[in-house]
Amino acid sequence: MMLALAVQAMSMAALVLVESWAALTIIATVDQIAAAAGGAAWGALVVRVGGDRPALFRAKLRTFVNLGVILGTVGAGLALAADTRGAYVTLILGNAASFALCAVLLLLLPRYPVLAAPPQQRRWLAFTDRPFLTFTALYGAMGLQYPVVSLLLPIWISEHTEAPRWTVAALFAVNAAFCVLMQTRIGSRIETPHDGGRAFRTAGLLFLVSCPMMALAAYTPVWAAAGLVLAAIFVHSLAEVWESSAGFALGFGLAPDHAQGQYQGLLGLGFSAGQALAPAILTTVVLGLGTAGWLLLAVFFAALGAAGPSLARWGMRTRPQPGIAAEVTG
Repeated sequence: MMLALAVQAMSMAALVLVESWAALTIIATVDQIAAAAGGAAWGALVVRVGGDRPALFRAKLRTFVNLGVILGTVGAGLALAADTRGAYVTLILGNAASFALCAVLLLLLPRYPVLAAPPQQRRWLAFTDRPFLTFTALYGAMGLQYPVVSLLLPIWISEHTEAPRWTVAALFAVNAAFCVLMQTRIGSRIETPHDGGRAFRTAGLLFLVSCPMMALAAYTPVWAAAGLVLAAIFVHSLAEVWESSAGFALGFGLAPDHAQGQYQGLLGLGFSAGQALAPAILTTVVLGLGTAGWLLLAVFFAALGAAGPSLARWGMRTRPQPGIAAEVTG
């Protein structure tokens, strides 16, 4: 993880030298490879540092991630307001320095011993674990809910509603603030895979409510549209917290301790694939169909969530006995 963070620090700093699409592509590719490797290592590290309750520990971490998003958005806003090369360079180099600082802070952690794999264990265990592969696919698909806030809804507000443009900024603030305030509170109650399965279903049902609310904003007067969008983002943010908490409980709970790195790497790969496909899906299918597209998206999320409880039961039936014991005592 330290190596990955160091590479990201250098790639971020190198962005100030970019003068062509080719250079940007190379640097961005290096950065994303390092981010993927770091994410796998980070997932394994969370399990060791988090102890007996890694999902709760991960929920607390995500609270700080969302707080960082708020602070980063403020910094980006200041750079945009200044609109000078110096401000932008300072922003980029400050981001690079944050990666370098994180790499240094890892030196403060104790040295954890390697967990030995069981005898005759397959090397790439995660790729033969059908319940986890299924969860990875569902988790990647449910991840479309993130670009709904960052991409789809801002376009919808600007192009199809009478809501004032400041509503776009407000929805980001409401989303980030709600996740900061509620992630640990909700996540503390969702620790086992069975909890995660039920939470996944709850998230799908909440998305089933939030997406039609976003669509209806196109048919209301200006202030009603703004209020409806903000109410929708409140429900959507609540669903996001339940969905991420479900991901922590299932992602960590279904993975054997000695193979957390490869399992978290696989889960990250599935999530990244979903994020890569999301812009094309959301801007063509959903925006192309308009209100019908929003309703289709809502049903899609609800159907994904409905599979959560049965997936958790399937996953726990196929775990080895120590995993089942851990589930009972968790």
